[in-house]
Amino acid sequence: MTLRLLSAFVALAFCSAQAEDHRLESLLLLPEPKIMRNSLSFFPEGAELTVLTPAKELKETPWVMPYRPDEFKQLGLSVETFAERAKKAADKRLATLKPELIKNAEGQVAYAVYRSDQPLMASLLVAPSLPAIFEKLFGDEIWVALPDRHSLFVFPARPEAIEEFAADLEQRYLSDTRAASPEIFAIKKGGVPKVVASFLE
Repeated sequence: MTLRLLSAFVALAFCSAQAEDHRLESLLLLPEPKIMRNSLSFFPEGAELTVLTPAKELKETPWVMPYRPDEFKQLGLSVETFAERAKKAADKRLATLKPELIKNAEGQVAYAVYRSDQPLMASLLVAPSLPAIFEKLFGDEIWVALPDRHSLFVFPARPEAIEEFAADLEQRYLSDTRAASPEIFAIKKGGVPKVVASFLE
């Protein structure tokens, strides 16, 4: 076997091993419209239009699926325990990601966004470390919007910071078959997401 062929073989084997190492996430809190809720779903603090539902990642479309009550029972966990573990899992995913920073005409960061083809971004809402990541940019409180499962927007905690983008957020929410939430969540370091507004007119 030539050196070139040997190198290609090793690279292929490494890629295959990496693919096998990827574990599907079984601890997700999926934000979704309340009309989609099931018996395991619960409302975040202050929410009227959004629920968090225990869910798992799939290998194929739709990529994320809420647990059926009978499946969830087999986990041997309460919803509260599942939620705490899902927060830790979200923190681990968040630590591997970098947000895109969007600047205004003055060169200041107007907002940040996490995007992905995979529908796990909205579930980062519950990651405890999320506010700390943006503390230097936006202060000790952030406002978060998640119109669909593929994106999570982070803004400074000011109404005017979101007003310019409200129409775009609304369009994303209304046009996506995998919508997440029409509500705006405030999060402080050490706190939990709390709904403060909605971008729906």
